[in-house]
Amino acid sequence: MIELEGVPELIDPVMVAAFEGWNDAGDAASTAVAHLEREFKGEVFAALDAEDYYDFQVNRPTVFMDGGVRKITWPTTRLSVVRVGGDKPRDLVLVRGIEPSMRWRSFCNELLGFAHELGVELVVILGALLGDTPHTRPVPVSGVTSDADLAQRMDLEETKYEGPTGIVGVLQEACTHAGVPAVSLWAAVPHYVSQPPNPKATLALLNRLEDLLDLRIPQGELPEDARAWQVGVDQLAAEDSEVAEYVQTLEEARDTAELPEASGEAIAREFERYLRRRDVGPPGGHATADGTDTGPWLRDNPSGRTRPPLPPRPDASGGPDDDEASEE
Repeated sequence: MIELEGVPELIDPVMVAAFEGWNDAGDAASTAVAHLEREFKGEVFAALDAEDYYDFQVNRPTVFMDGGVRKITWPTTRLSVVRVGGDKPRDLVLVRGIEPSMRWRSFCNELLGFAHELGVELVVILGALLGDTPHTRPVPVSGVTSDADLAQRMDLEETKYEGPTGIVGVLQEACTHAGVPAVSLWAAVPHYVSQPPNPKATLALLNRLEDLLDLRIPQGELPEDARAWQVGVDQLAAEDSEVAEYVQTLEEARDTAELPEASGEAIAREFERYLRRRDVGPPGGHATADGTDTGPWLRDNPSGRTRPPLPPRPDASGGPDDDEASEE
């Protein structure tokens, strides 16, 4: 039995979840939820028992000093609530944690228990995967659901993926079987520059969430960070002619595939987002998708920002193939 204390009555609540690990390439998804917590000053009201779901040899606790006293932070999943203002305020129940090591069905049932007690109307799960996408183009974000009616109403894809899945896919299906509407938003991260952070992918997920829920999310420093990230990758890619040629090949393939879509619908979506930001005032932080390690990332660039790693040569193995990239 889940008992919630100190949580006010919520307005049209939507649960937004992200989990570090296999479904969080470039830490893009978990960073997006962390951004929401920070911008809207979310306060944690509940945490799942770490003993039930985590292998501490895989996800180790950390020790820190607090006023001269040593304390331990255990890996877990935490929930907080934030209110998004504007003409139509609504509450977001934010779920941020680590993909559990065990008891996934119990894990999902516990989260669904919170959703039921809080009156959550929709669950949105954020994810990021590795793909054959160039860093120079807008980050593709796909919205998928297992519910045919929901796919039609919200202009989403009905998932047809078959194969290995992570906690994002398991939680979405648990929601579907429990009768809770659920959507997954997936950002595609270039496989040749997969190390975190990836502020460009984080920003793309937040923009898609804005469109899906018709709300306004303060961007903070994300646009500047995204530009700095792309400039850094541009500079690193230019140092290797083979990588530069490979990126150009990806660009040509992407532009050809999306030529029919470079149209009024995309422009209208950007214009609506612009109006939303203009009319509404402001309100009151890896494992890659395929489990590979791309090595250390470079630091200490002239701007003082973290720079991404030098992309591997084009024949290096990347993330999931096109079919797997459409998971959930």
